[in-house]
Amino acid sequence: MTRTPHRPPTVLVLRALGLGDLLAGVPALRGVRRGFPGHRIVLALPPGLTEAALATGAVDAVFPAEAPGRAVPSLTHWAGPPPDLAIDLHGNGPESRDALAALRPGRLLAHACPDGPPWQAQAHERDRWCAFLHAYGIPADPLDLRLPKPDAPSPAPGAVVVHPGAASGSRRWPGERYAAVVRCLRAAGHHVVLTGGPGEEALVRSVAEHSGQPAGDVLAGGLPYGELSALVAGASLVLSGDTGLAHLAVAHGTPSVTLFGPVSPRLWGPPPSPRHLALWKPGPPGDPHGRTPDARLLRIRSGEVAAACLTLLRPVRDGEPAARPEVARVH
Repeated sequence: MTRTPHRPPTVLVLRALGLGDLLAGVPALRGVRRGFPGHRIVLALPPGLTEAALATGAVDAVFPAEAPGRAVPSLTHWAGPPPDLAIDLHGNGPESRDALAALRPGRLLAHACPDGPPWQAQAHERDRWCAFLHAYGIPADPLDLRLPKPDAPSPAPGAVVVHPGAASGSRRWPGERYAAVVRCLRAAGHHVVLTGGPGEEALVRSVAEHSGQPAGDVLAGGLPYGELSALVAGASLVLSGDTGLAHLAVAHGTPSVTLFGPVSPRLWGPPPSPRHLALWKPGPPGDPHGRTPDARLLRIRSGEVAAACLTLLRPVRDGEPAARPEVARVH
């Protein structure tokens, strides 16, 4: 009689969102990894993020799941036995809870469960999900967010990476202002590379044309994750809006300047560090998924962004404190 191979218990985690959401969730995922060392950790997320998810070292496998926008995907194509444990890191509503509950897991952890902890609306995203796990007795460190160095070489080592795109118009600083900053950085002798995701080709081309950027330094259309990760890890600086590339810079410890508008950096920004500057004009919160640039984002001027970039790019002598740009509101 043939014996069935031992199947380790399975933890299914739902966080089917974007790259920035995945990277902001790494501390929580690592908490799950440490909390269940003998389990197989499976992460449900869009298949396009498979390589990025596996690169975190926090999950063993990916279960493809995606829905338009930030909606909750169906999980009914789960083909294996019910997961021993299901964890909702997707949201705080009944929709994500119910998607996991439909798989009849042995146990379900979710904000919307009767025993779920209260939702911390004003907490930073990393802190919120680590606190969620803590409430269930699973330790997680919000600062455990660094990624290992990519194996692939950078396509532009030492370059300043400028990423003008963002998933929504409200988080997209005007292209002509990015172009002005690029001209300033190049005039100061820095090698600049422009990047953009799928569907952002026209925006990246416009920034390149207005800044006189050479065609060979324009990487539009979306690089494969491994190449993008290597580019960011080997960069001297990353300039972007509040988008996935900013989180990737933090994960690799690459200096960054991030422009915030509708959402405060206290909720989605980098951890306190002299390597990361978050520029933001205080005001009432806006719509992070709106179509037009947020009013607070538009109050950030090209000159203060260039000053912030040049501050982080300036060589610092041993024992000399790093200067902070007085023209920018930094958090």
